[in-house]
Amino acid sequence: MAEFYEMQIAGCTRKLRKCPIHENLQIGAFIMFSDVEITVKSAAALLEKAPEFDVLLTAECKGIPLAYEMARQSGKSYIVARKSVKLYMQDVVSVNVKSITTEAQQVLYLDGEKAELLRNHRVLLIDDVISTGESLRALEYLVQESGGIVAGKAAVLAEGDAADRKDIIYLEKLPLFFEKQ
Repeated sequence: MAEFYEMQIAGCTRKLRKCPIHENLQIGAFIMFSDVEITVKSAAALLEKAPEFDVLLTAECKGIPLAYEMARQSGKSYIVARKSVKLYMQDVVSVNVKSITTEAQQVLYLDGEKAELLRNHRVLLIDDVISTGESLRALEYLVQESGGIVAGKAAVLAEGDAADRKDIIYLEKLPLFFEKQ
């Protein structure tokens, strides 16, 4: 039988399914897809906390709804770092990334045209959950390689020790769930 963790996020109550990472550790699965209410309210709450920025950048795929909604509410543009090179992409900038929720190492790609949109602009990095920070580091690398300036790093939730970081903006802390041996 599945276990859940109930929490408040941007004024909404949600039950997150606990998912095993290994035999002694579970995480609460926060899935923004299909949850319009949490996406809209989280975007508004993060924009209130965000520093000045010119453009938003997120990694494909769970941060896309949040970045879109933040762009819609702020009137700014958003860019998605892709997980594969598409036919239309040229002069691609890439970086390796290993996320806690993905088994294999991944690569993020930024089309040269999109990279040019970051040059000399203040970029707000967006993700749904910050845990190990690897996805953010990858996005930060893409911004630096493109000649942009990281204005801030924001997520709906900071998981585990990430909540102690002083360089991120987030709405709520998501605890890790350790099994007693």
